[in-house]
Amino acid sequence: MQILLQLIVSGLSVGMVYGVIAFGYQLTFATSRTLNFGQGEALMLGSLVGLTTLNFLIGQAIGTFWGYMLMLPVVLVFGAIQGSVVEWLGVRPALRVKSESGWIMATIALGIIFRNLAENVWGRDALKFPSPLPEASLNLGGVRIQPMEIAIVVGAVVLMAAVEVFNRYSIYGKAVVATSNDREAAGLMGIDTRRVVTFSYALSSMSAAFAGVLVAPVTLTGANMGAVLGLKAFAVAIIGGLSSGVGVVVGGLILGITETLTGYYISTGYKDVPGLVLLLVVLSVRPAGLFGRTAIKKV
Repeated sequence: MQILLQLIVSGLSVGMVYGVIAFGYQLTFATSRTLNFGQGEALMLGSLVGLTTLNFLIGQAIGTFWGYMLMLPVVLVFGAIQGSVVEWLGVRPALRVKSESGWIMATIALGIIFRNLAENVWGRDALKFPSPLPEASLNLGGVRIQPMEIAIVVGAVVLMAAVEVFNRYSIYGKAVVATSNDREAAGLMGIDTRRVVTFSYALSSMSAAFAGVLVAPVTLTGANMGAVLGLKAFAVAIIGGLSSGVGVVVGGLILGITETLTGYYISTGYKDVPGLVLLLVVLSVRPAGLFGRTAIKKV
C-alpha cells in the first residue's frame, strides 16, 4: 500500500504538468476552434528563458529561491509574447481565409523554427535547472515527497484558478467567455474577437512556459524537452475533452498516475502505452472526451 501511495503521489505531480499544458490547448480551442501544435515548444522556451534569467540573477548574488520568484514574471511575459506571435503569424492568416488546415501546418512549422532556434542558442545538451526548494525528500506518513513536487501541484492549481477567476469576474474575462460560447454573436455585440483569440494564445503559451519552469527543476531542461510533453498533453486534452477545463485536469491526473503505475508494475518501456490505449478507447466511445460536450453544427 505504501508503494502504491508513493506512485500515486509521483503521478499527481506529473499529471498536473500535463494538465497545465493541456489547459493551454483548451484555451485556444474554446475561442477559435484551433490548437497550437507548438505548445511543447512554448514550454521548452519558457524553461530555457527561465534558466538563463535565473542564472543571471544568481550571478547577481540573489539566492536561488528569490531568483526563482523574480524569474517567474519574466517567463510569464515571455510566454505571452511568444503565444501572441504564434497567433499573429500562424493562426490569424488561416482564420482570415477560413482555412481548415492552414493553422495546423503553420503552428507545427513555428514549433520547429522555435526548436531550431533554441538548439542554436542553448545547444542540444540537457541542462540542469537549479531547484528553488530543498532537494531532500519529505517523509509524510511513509510517503516520500520532494518539495518541488508539492510546488508543481500548488502552482498548477493556482494558475488555473487564477484564469477561472479572471474569466468569471473581469470584463475582459467575460469577453473571452462570450467568444467561447459563440464567436460570431460576440462579434455582433461589439467584442473584438480577433483580440480575444490573440489573448487566448498568449495565455495558452504563458501557461505552457509556466509549466516549463515548474517541471524543469525535477527533470532537465533542453531544446528537445517539449516535444514529448506537448504530445502527451494533447492526448490529455482529447481524453478529458477540449471543451472542458476540468476535463483536461482530470485527464492529466489519469495519465500521470497511469504512467507511474505502469512504469513500476510492468516496465518503464511500456509506461506510454496505457495512455495511448485510453486515448483510443475514449475516441471510440466518447469522441468529445470524458467531460467534453458534443457540438451540433448547423449547415
